[in-house]
Amino acid sequence: MPTSTTMTIRVSSETKLKLERIANDTRRSKSFLAAEAVSAYVDRELEIIEGIKRGMADAEAGRVVPHDEAMAEIDAIIEAAEAKRAGNA
Repeated sequence: MPTSTTMTIRVSSETKLKLERIANDTRRSKSFLAAEAVSAYVDRELEIIEGIKRGMADAEAGRVVPHDEAMAEIDAIIEAAEAKRAGNA
């Protein structure tokens, strides 16, 4: 069973030229670089989507913090950081 498969994509001429420059400079194939880029994009997007889904599930289950409480906590963190910075300056 193969561990990879072939996929064809359409890119702009400018992107193709940039990819060729990177391939030449790094001595990697365009296919390797494109596969790495697609893999990184897919991993990043899936992480974002999963985070959104978790957040929506939390909201639906009532696991939320009221805006006023969240802002008060953030303000306290900022004030503490500013006080620490002023003391170290």
